[in-house]
Amino acid sequence: MHGGAGQQLLGRARCLNIDLMLPRISIVIPALDEEAAIPLLLADLHPLGRDAELIVCDGGSVDQTVAIAGEGGARVLHAPRGRSSQLRAGADAATAPVLLFLHADSRVPDAALRRIASLGPGDGWGFFRPVLVGQSGWLPLVSRCMGWRSRLSGIATGDQGLFVSRSFYDAVGGFPEQPLMEDIELCARLRRIAWPRALPEALISSGRRWDRDGALRTIFLMWRLRLLYRLGADPRALHEAYYDA
Repeated sequence: MHGGAGQQLLGRARCLNIDLMLPRISIVIPALDEEAAIPLLLADLHPLGRDAELIVCDGGSVDQTVAIAGEGGARVLHAPRGRSSQLRAGADAATAPVLLFLHADSRVPDAALRRIASLGPGDGWGFFRPVLVGQSGWLPLVSRCMGWRSRLSGIATGDQGLFVSRSFYDAVGGFPEQPLMEDIELCARLRRIAWPRALPEALISSGRRWDRDGALRTIFLMWRLRLLYRLGADPRALHEAYYDA
């Protein structure tokens, strides 16, 4: 087969995502010192097999995160520390027509796993129903409020499992290069193209920040930062406020 004809066939096969053992979905997981959480998430995703490309983008872990991710079947990348830069690096390296962004401390129940297995480019973009787990008695209420807010606003956060077709992701320029609110900004851009799909399946995320810093304090901090961002505050200043708090 001549080189030109071979490249054309290769390109057509990639567009159709057939015959080349290409994944149907690329799952990008930013991580930093997540040796306790990452094996649980990768085990949840293992049944997807070759249909899913697992990409762990590490931001400079000093624990065993990188080794555990590699042993768990993930492709490990390295990027400058920061969720936005790690997410962008993972998405840039992804090969599937659908991208799913998960936090390293997420857990994927069977129903959500089946939904992930069924996602295709025609699903556009969207998010799962959030369920925060931890010690605080406020977390069930926080979870419900997050779900309602996302359905009404069309804006979700990374711990809700953002999925998006590659064509949509590229159309809005991907994650913005900013140190905080990168998920909020991506959703705002995607919302201009199409309203998101709010999936009914639950995705479980850790409520460790609420447990550590106090539920009410964390709730007020999150709402204050989101309001300031909406009013035009510099994401770098918000990043400092978030981590100083």
